[in-house]
Amino acid sequence: MKQAFDNPLKDEPLCEHNHEGKSGCRPAKPGATAGGCAFDGAQIALLPIADVAHLIHGPIGCAGSSWDNRGSFSSTPGLFRLGMTTDLSEPDIIMGRGESKVVAAVGYIQEHYHPAAVFVYNTCVPAMEGDDLNAAARLAQERYQVPVIVVDAAGFYGSKNLGNRIAGEVMVDKVVGTREPAPAPEIEGRKVHDICLIGEFNIAGEFWPIQKLLDELGIRVLASLSGDARFAEIQTMHRSELNMVVCSRSLMNVARKLEERYQTPWFEGSFYGVRATSESLRYIAQHLNDGELQVRCELLIQREEARVEKALQQYRERLTGKRVLLYTGGVKSWSVVSALQDLGMEVVATGTRKSTEADKAKIRELMGEDAMMLEDPNPRHLLDICYHYHADMMVAGGRNRYTALKARLPFLDINQERENAYAGYNGMLELARQICQSLESPIWPLVRNRASWQTASGRIAHG
Repeated sequence: MKQAFDNPLKDEPLCEHNHEGKSGCRPAKPGATAGGCAFDGAQIALLPIADVAHLIHGPIGCAGSSWDNRGSFSSTPGLFRLGMTTDLSEPDIIMGRGESKVVAAVGYIQEHYHPAAVFVYNTCVPAMEGDDLNAAARLAQERYQVPVIVVDAAGFYGSKNLGNRIAGEVMVDKVVGTREPAPAPEIEGRKVHDICLIGEFNIAGEFWPIQKLLDELGIRVLASLSGDARFAEIQTMHRSELNMVVCSRSLMNVARKLEERYQTPWFEGSFYGVRATSESLRYIAQHLNDGELQVRCELLIQREEARVEKALQQYRERLTGKRVLLYTGGVKSWSVVSALQDLGMEVVATGTRKSTEADKAKIRELMGEDAMMLEDPNPRHLLDICYHYHADMMVAGGRNRYTALKARLPFLDINQERENAYAGYNGMLELARQICQSLESPIWPLVRNRASWQTASGRIAHG
């Protein structure tokens, strides 16, 4: 099971980080996986596939430490909400019972849950022990007549980003192309086009409104890797006419491999903000080479932009001129800038820790050549920037929540743990609503003022 160490995924040609010695592309050093290991990254990429049983092969702690840490919604309860593990113990490891436990676990899962497939995730202990998971998977698949897919992404192989890539590579090599899609229906005599989305995780259900717009245009989403996905959908991705990489640089290898094997063109886009959503829809229509589709797309964009513009007016009056520090990464480092600017807000700085040079170029396009880009996630540094530039609030990931709140600074979670959908035209309205709620909360004047029993110096008055 040494494939991950020699894997060319560590030299992904579309990742500029290869030339910068980042741990996401080069062999990991001690402590380099503090932000998430390869196993964690593989889980994040594949767990939203709802009708698959996700079996963690390893000690039970591996299953509990990172299960379902991304707020992906599904239109069905789905097996992905159930944590399944072989629960390796010391006697299992000493006696070499790991492979037999995998086969037995697949049998139990098939008998009780009847999944579309079983994904078996390798972890550090069985990887070091040398369990032959591929042999166990072949035996279980033959015995129980269910597809068994091994995801060899043990934690010590590297960072979370590498785990994302390994998971995507497994899908391309073992799943995509193993089934043909149902014929696309004609709608009022119009041809329906097929596309796929890569790196769309349906956080808080935010893709569903986008999908309604695509349905209206006559565009069928064959598969989404992996928000609200089904195993059978992933199998048909080779028949897509166009792939869109949605806010996820970590799965670029999937887009590249599908282009190499099936000549499927792809582009990177975003659905955060009015401008970005319209541009992505317009790009899809243009590259599907259908004149009627382009006309329908422009009419839909005009209608939605007019509707949202009217609804946003009340929020813009309250938010125009407000200053915000944005600390996120990847495509969100510029796409959320676009969304905040659409609201009339000024972004004083944005995080670029996981951003590429292309992302940084878009930041400069939006914020100017002197745009402040933050690589250092140090809480003291973030607060110094807020104080120096008089930021009114911080928009960042959940791990920065308490940094902001301890500084008595309004905060909005923009990363995968959030509970609100911010993508698309409707998401823009929700983003504006949540920002206003955070900024205008009555708690801020209370926590910033002295208590009634304190003196001007802040000391407690006695007597």
